[in-house]
Amino acid sequence: MGIVDGLSAAESSVRLRAVMAAGTGAEPGLLEALVGRCAVEPDFFVRDMLTWALTRLPAEVTVPRLRVELGSSAAQARSQALHTLSKIGDRGVYPAVSGELLHDGDDEVARAAWRAAVALVPEGEGERLAGELAREFGRGDRERRLSLSRALVGLGSVVVPVLEAAMGSADVAVREHAAATGVLLRDPEVGFDAAVHEATRIMALG
Repeated sequence: MGIVDGLSAAESSVRLRAVMAAGTGAEPGLLEALVGRCAVEPDFFVRDMLTWALTRLPAEVTVPRLRVELGSSAAQARSQALHTLSKIGDRGVYPAVSGELLHDGDDEVARAAWRAAVALVPEGEGERLAGELAREFGRGDRERRLSLSRALVGLGSVVVPVLEAAMGSADVAVREHAAATGVLLRDPEVGFDAAVHEATRIMALG
């Protein structure tokens, strides 16, 4: 069985071996097959290996193709493209990942966009990115909120003015989320739930 056929095999172990072979050979001719599989692959480990295989190809070939995927109607295609672009590390794609994708209606896409934007943000753009991410305070479930807090903490001290502004919001959920992010910024080792508890306590004390 060839690599292309192996990518769509029924058994995940066969697909994994096919992706490993593609990455080892680093043949640009497999770009379309690998990118296409990213959009539909159900297995997490195979998807992770797909990212690895794509990073093995020449960036001048891979990056333009992945930028196209950012506009795909398939959420998984968008999230995988974002994840792979963050691993390639080409800061030239930052404008493509720091706009509407940060507020994507699909949680996985939004979270991937946050991570990619933080990984690729150019020097001097951190505070503006923090302000854009702050629009997401208070939204979604625990995992979405935790991902946002981690992304903001990853930007470092430039987020402090943004956090202070958000803690003055009329929305309680926004204030609590911003305060919890502030706790994590001061002590990244604190768990998110503990940070939320501490933020709630601080807010209650005024």
